[in-house]
Amino acid sequence: MGEHRVVVVGAGFGGLEFTRAMGGAPVAVTMIDRRNHHLFQPLLYQVATTSLATSEIAWPVRHLLRGRKDVTTLLGTVTGIDAAGRQVLLEGGGVVPYDTLVIATGARHAYFGHDEWEPFAPGLKTLEDATTIRRRILLAFEKAEREQDPERRQALLTLVVIGGGPTGVELAGTIAELARDTLRGEFRNIDTRETKVVLVEAGDRLLSAFDQKHSAYAKQALERLGVTVELGKPVSQVTADGVAFGGAFLPARTTIWAAGVAASPAAQWLGAAADRAGRVIVEPDLSVPGHSDIFVIGDTASVKRPDGRPVPGVAPAAKQQGRHVAAILRARLAGRAGPGPFAYRHDGDLATIGKRAAVIDFGWLKLTGWPAWWLWGVAHIYFLIGFRNRLAVSLSWLWIYVTGQRSARLITQGDGDSAT
Repeated sequence: MGEHRVVVVGAGFGGLEFTRAMGGAPVAVTMIDRRNHHLFQPLLYQVATTSLATSEIAWPVRHLLRGRKDVTTLLGTVTGIDAAGRQVLLEGGGVVPYDTLVIATGARHAYFGHDEWEPFAPGLKTLEDATTIRRRILLAFEKAEREQDPERRQALLTLVVIGGGPTGVELAGTIAELARDTLRGEFRNIDTRETKVVLVEAGDRLLSAFDQKHSAYAKQALERLGVTVELGKPVSQVTADGVAFGGAFLPARTTIWAAGVAASPAAQWLGAAADRAGRVIVEPDLSVPGHSDIFVIGDTASVKRPDGRPVPGVAPAAKQQGRHVAAILRARLAGRAGPGPFAYRHDGDLATIGKRAAVIDFGWLKLTGWPAWWLWGVAHIYFLIGFRNRLAVSLSWLWIYVTGQRSARLITQGDGDSAT
């Protein structure tokens, strides 16, 4: 009998952490992803808002795993799982056999049954999403510069962010600073300081994972930046011309979706039970019910804490799950008892608001303002991969902090977004 064959689908935080933790084990790992890069999603919004370049938050998977001779990396799109035959099915007819399968395919944005809104309100989960949003934001100012009609010009200078979680708050604050600081004085027919940034949240407060005090601070900090915060107003319509919420229609030519997510089709591949967001409902050890050889981790898995609350879809949770599954598999291969049920350790919540404010809740430490912003920055730089990227991001942030200027403001054309 040959080496134990492990297939990992998804090179995100969970998949890479599992692969790292299996180093030195008697296994042959095949990593499959439909993209050739690992993405540091927590900073994706900074690419969308011109603060960072794509290469500063993404790394080729082959490069990250180049020293692991036990790992084969495949670029491919998974279309299904043959659980009975223990095979992963690939687009184009290819198959990859496995003895143990780890699915870590992440999530995409969801529109609560209104997928027709997506062309008008792109979400933010991939580099392609980020460059699309960046293009639309910058083109809005370019179109406004030559627009003669005052109402159409104001619609172009109105940008709406839907969703008051960390991504929505971070996007709204950075867009406001981009308009009021970075672009100020660069146009002749418009004053970018008159840009209207609106953050719409269906709930009664921002950052619902934080305590009430931090939610209130985030709202006040955004309003100081000039952001209009609309709470308790679910969106009822999104079109190319604007957004309807709270019984009124707001003309706006740029809308960004940061309100909801849906898991990959892993539950459909497996014929497994799923929650409302499409996440696979897994056993306490993160395996799929009825399939002890298949594990699902990260945003693709529906996992409950002891108090019944869901494990959040954040990078630390995915990494913890990757390490847990690796410990289980190592124990199985060694013929010994493995660890008990997965237990999530919550390290805290962080969100930034512009370039000088943030909120941090580590339980034992709660901070707001610029001290929280600096700690937020240190934490994110620490988790970046490689000295070069840490240095590049640090210098970019320092430059923005001191000058207010953002250098990643190139407009790359795309379908439906031309400046003509």
